[in-house]
Amino acid sequence: MTLYLDPPVWPAHGTVFSHLVSDTSLAELHAFAAGAGIAARAFDRDHYDVPQRRYADLVHRGAVEVSGNDLVRRLIASGLRVPARERPESLQGALLQRWSRVLPGRQAIGRDLLARWSEPHRHYHGPKHLLAVLEALALLTAQPEQPVLLAAWFHDAVYRGAAGADEEQSAQLAQSALARAGLPAAPVRETVRLIRLTAAHAAGPADDGGALLCDADLSVLGGTPEQYRRYLAAVRADYAHVGDADFAAGRAAVVRRLLGLDPLFHTRGAQNQWLAAAQRNLEDELSGDLWKPER
Repeated sequence: MTLYLDPPVWPAHGTVFSHLVSDTSLAELHAFAAGAGIAARAFDRDHYDVPQRRYADLVHRGAVEVSGNDLVRRLIASGLRVPARERPESLQGALLQRWSRVLPGRQAIGRDLLARWSEPHRHYHGPKHLLAVLEALALLTAQPEQPVLLAAWFHDAVYRGAAGADEEQSAQLAQSALARAGLPAAPVRETVRLIRLTAAHAAGPADDGGALLCDADLSVLGGTPEQYRRYLAAVRADYAHVGDADFAAGRAAVVRRLLGLDPLFHTRGAQNQWLAAAQRNLEDELSGDLWKPER
């Protein structure tokens, strides 16, 4: 195990701070920090902020001195780095900027949606998923139409873990919020229709908007095995109130339904980027191979 420490040059609270990181696991980072008497509140997602007065002691305890740039490179290489854009304070601002381009002058609706997406019971169905869907749409088409973008923002605005009911309530929320905002009836109807499609991800062959939204929503299936494991862990946390046996049975049914979709992805771009990996991940999850060492 190796712990790394950059120079104490980051000013705050009348002193300067270093960053303490691990290149192996957060578990060893927490264990080292606890053994050194560093308070848990000093942890910031992927590192500990430690004041200058602790620097020499941490080096004595085994932390390796590196430059700030080297520390970041090692943290990224370890896979433990939390990108700045994914930190809640940065993510909220980035998403609000995106919202202002979707429905200019209606920031109150965007803030309300972000508050909903940020509810504490959400783990997978949170702001990161919203951003991932918006970024997937940007990969699939240079100019998504407004109803597609609005549907992405509203599609999990109501989330209680009740499949079908969540999508319907999200659609109803969009209907009322967008009508009150003065959006014309036609784009409101299309937004509502698209949200309801995400319950089954079954867009018709001529439904370009539905194909884009469904493919973007399912893009998480096409990640690496490690990314897919993290997705599964977050989904399990969303359903923490469900017992293991019931969750396993319900999840298996979901995976079988997804594998039975023909097509799983509708657009050529999504098929090229995510289809092969998604099929592998789903099949490995169903067989249990996902939890074996990578082949």
